[in-house]
Amino acid sequence: MTRSIPVRGLTLAVTEAGPADGPLTVLLHGFPETRRSWKRQIGPLADAGLRVVAPDQRGYGESSRPGDLAAYHLDRLAGDVIGLADAFGQERLRLVGHDWGGLVAWWAAARFPDRIDRVAILNAPHPDVFGAYARRHPSQALRSFYVGFFQLPGLPEALLRAGDCAALKRALTASSRPGTFGPDDLAAYSAAWRRPGAITAMLNWYRALRLPREPAPGPIRPPVLVLWGERDTALERGLAAESLRLCAQGAVRYVPEATHWLQHEEPEAVNDALIGFLTAEIRAAPSDQV
Repeated sequence: MTRSIPVRGLTLAVTEAGPADGPLTVLLHGFPETRRSWKRQIGPLADAGLRVVAPDQRGYGESSRPGDLAAYHLDRLAGDVIGLADAFGQERLRLVGHDWGGLVAWWAAARFPDRIDRVAILNAPHPDVFGAYARRHPSQALRSFYVGFFQLPGLPEALLRAGDCAALKRALTASSRPGTFGPDDLAAYSAAWRRPGAITAMLNWYRALRLPREPAPGPIRPPVLVLWGERDTALERGLAAESLRLCAQGAVRYVPEATHWLQHEEPEAVNDALIGFLTAEIRAAPSDQV
């Protein structure tokens, strides 16, 4: 089922599945996707008894697009997660986040630990880890050059809109395994990117990184599972281990053959790991491979 839900002054478009009395489980997509990112996870997680809610995050897809940069501050993005739980009448929830959705999940768990039962992260570093890691690892800084480019006014929008969003399509297909994103996926994403103001809103997530932000108040208290595709061209493997240092209870599972887009490329392995983690106690082993 799909519908739009009022959340803290915005409207978020969501896809819902699973039993109404199941544990609320929110799936957060990243750049430049929409809730379609989770098309291979929604059904299996719902069948496992979870009440799955996958939103288009603010600025994306069919959800509201605030115009001011401060609206995309990480605090606001994490607040949307809690607002979504409130809208569903739930005190507690479970989170799954990929890419930017992973950063939001990390931050929501840091700021609202009493509202979140557990967190699964797919190829996304803890927000307090990335800057220091990139300064120590020039190779990561080189991989992240586009973040600086996105800070420029106007030019990134022009580049990303050109040729029916050809650069964004290439960003998906060139960094993933062949066939990961088919014509239907690219057409659906292109339609979302062409919505008025969409590309600027998406870029504002990156631009808001320059706004002041207090560090996390302490270690992440809810249990955390990190799933990491080792062939990620944008984010190095070491970011996963660095992020786990900020967790009270954490584990990482590396997926050797997957890229940044592991939930698309290895859906069965990802689904098995997510269901095991989200429906049972976190496993004791600190790390292994899927």
